[in-house]
Amino acid sequence: MANELTIPLLPCPDIDEIASFYEMLGFEVTYRQTKPNPYVALQREDIRLHFFGMDGFDPEQSYGTCLVIVQDTGPLYEAFASGMRERHGKVLISGIPRMTRPRLRNDRYTGFSVIDPGGNWIRINKAAPEPEATSKLAKAVENAARQADARGDERQALKILEGALGKATGDEPEFLEAQQFRDELVERISGSGPRPGA
Repeated sequence: MANELTIPLLPCPDIDEIASFYEMLGFEVTYRQTKPNPYVALQREDIRLHFFGMDGFDPEQSYGTCLVIVQDTGPLYEAFASGMRERHGKVLISGIPRMTRPRLRNDRYTGFSVIDPGGNWIRINKAAPEPEATSKLAKAVENAARQADARGDERQALKILEGALGKATGDEPEFLEAQQFRDELVERISGSGPRPGA
């Protein structure tokens, strides 16, 4: 068989809140119902996401996730970030909802995650793997990205980065990126204020 289509069906506490969030990111509502069960279908180009409403659902306890493979994460990230800036004046980087920056992780793929109001992780990954990291600091940045952006463990990521930056000389090509990522992690943990340059 060929040309199959798989569409994730993810939980949320409120389909209208979910629809509004994804419309901010450039999605369109393609179907909506409230009875017998709340349900909304959204689409942005070839990305399709469907959500069902659940009374009493806690987004902080969500295990909902899906993977979206794209040729290049940059344009999609910038489109999503533009929508967030237009509505909120900044890119949301802490709490629920939020979005991580595209980063190379230690699985050799560049990606970013959108954590929506239902606590679902929409993981956007580049289709092709990147070359192997060569420096200890580059490997630390990748490990930190895996912890923070893929697992949601910002504190472990910060620990990794602070340890690596403490051993760095400052001459490494990724030194500035590592410092910026560390600063972003501190902000994500504290949950306050807009990200510089967002």
